Amino acid sequence: MRRSQGYNYQPLPQQPPPGTSGQASGDALEEENERMAEELKGKIGALKSLTIDIGNEVRYQDRLLRGMDEDMDRTGGFMSNTINRVVRLGKGSHRNYMCYMFLFVLAVFFVLYLILKLR
Repeated sequence: MRRSQGYNYQPLPQQPPPGTSGQASGDALEEENERMAEELKGKIGALKSLTIDIGNEVRYQDRLLRGMDEDMDRTGGFMSNTINRVVRLGKGSHRNYMCYMFLFVLAVFFVLYLILKLR
């Protein structure tokens, strides 16, 4: 199963091969351990720098989202104040103002249409 996942470590034989001394086999094991320790240090360093980068990105995104949240709160307050003013204007004895506002908006759109059409 490990070989299918890219695990390609082959253990060294524990008994020295015939014709060699036990010291040479121990040195080979020691060298293999040193090499593997260096590989592991490199991988750990890469993971550490990756986690630091991820942490920095998360902090940046959090700051960005908090700013957007504050902007949305301000916009929501502004919109509710504007809607309250329009409702107050409609409820009052100034019903003609709503008609004037509607005609004004209609005139503005008509003028914009003419400007864009004749351009």
